[in-house]
Amino acid sequence: MSQPRSIQWVHAGQMTQDGAGVKLSRAFSNREAERMDPFLLLDDFRSNDPSDYLAGFPWHPHRGIETITYMLSGRVEHRDSMGNQGVIGAGDVQWMTAGSGIIHQEMPQGDKAGSLGGFQLWTNLPARLKLTPPKYREIKSAMIPRVPLPQQGEIRVICGRYGKTVGPVADIAADPMYLDVHLSAGESVTVPVEKEHTVVAYVVEGRGRFGAAAREFERRTVVLFNPGKTVAAQAGKAGLRFLLLSGRPLHEPIAWGGPIVMNTQAELELAFQEYRDGAFIKHG
Repeated sequence: MSQPRSIQWVHAGQMTQDGAGVKLSRAFSNREAERMDPFLLLDDFRSNDPSDYLAGFPWHPHRGIETITYMLSGRVEHRDSMGNQGVIGAGDVQWMTAGSGIIHQEMPQGDKAGSLGGFQLWTNLPARLKLTPPKYREIKSAMIPRVPLPQQGEIRVICGRYGKTVGPVADIAADPMYLDVHLSAGESVTVPVEKEHTVVAYVVEGRGRFGAAAREFERRTVVLFNPGKTVAAQAGKAGLRFLLLSGRPLHEPIAWGGPIVMNTQAELELAFQEYRDGAFIKHG
């Protein structure tokens, strides 16, 4: 087997606010978009204080991207301009392809203890699909396969493939893989990945090493890997949980304005003008 991918870049998430005042840790965003291609943004929203999140994300537009929300605790109610509505809870995923344009809101609520936790990932769409019809998919926790590891760990396969196990989300432009990896203390795993894909790990809990790195990485750390065919991880004494993301780079220009990501400034300005004029929605 080939050598595991080495580490290219490490970054710690930064605390910020979004929506109507939701407090969150932003793992990466527009400043890192070129190196993270096709991934645009990753937000980590975890709190036991309802005042940090109850204001939510009221009605707002998206165009040119896909948004993927993965819940750990609590729940989020979704409504959109296509008439979709639903609630996702612990272990559930909402995969929304904004395409030509969608307006939606996401309103969080904590569990009985007031805890809310989850992640939102934005993935870019190629120019040929920027104006594709929007789609909304709700994937319940029971639909996401779990692969047990030799010790006490497991891998949840949300999208893509791990071994012979395929995740429930398919037909995505960037051919992504999205794994939730749990390792018990001292446990290790090697995950095959596409050689030229952008591959990112995000530490959710615990501490652990990646590749040949001597140091352990802790919670809310982003690790970007160099090209290669595998990613290797080993948990520290407290175990390790991390998200592993892999996607085909688009190598296209990015024009980014808030919730809308296009390829040119003219396309971006047109999108906001259409939103102001009430002509934003093209489908549904």
